[in-house]
Amino acid sequence: MKILAVDLGKARTGLAVCDESELLASPAGVITEYNWERLAQTVAAQAAEKAVGCIVVGLPRNMDGSEGQSAQNARTFAENLKLLVSVPVELRDERGTTITAHGYLNNTDTRGKKRKAVVDAVAATIILQDYLDYRRNQKGSEKQ
Repeated sequence: MKILAVDLGKARTGLAVCDESELLASPAGVITEYNWERLAQTVAAQAAEKAVGCIVVGLPRNMDGSEGQSAQNARTFAENLKLLVSVPVELRDERGTTITAHGYLNNTDTRGKKRKAVVDAVAATIILQDYLDYRRNQKGSEKQ
């Protein structure tokens, strides 16, 4: 099934999608929107357009596992998104994904405006790949 991942940001929100086989996550763009209601509508429209069967929203916990305002915003956004779509909406711990995304972009020497434009989509891709790996591991443990 295709899955859409969302890396929620205050100004820019990254999207990623996987293939039907759930093997590979790929960046699917960045939405620049400050109004969270319009953002949820845009994400819902993207989910419908891409015919996804699930949406994963990154949950930005603090490094100690606690949740601050950003995590609460992600929870509220996910709840609002659930009202607009007919597919499951799940939350996934995203600790460290933006740091990892910056590391990848350093390795590819992506700098300046180009970096700013893609870092959120790269972070969403990391969230989704982590989720896909988790799903594969869950299926593997069920077979044992």
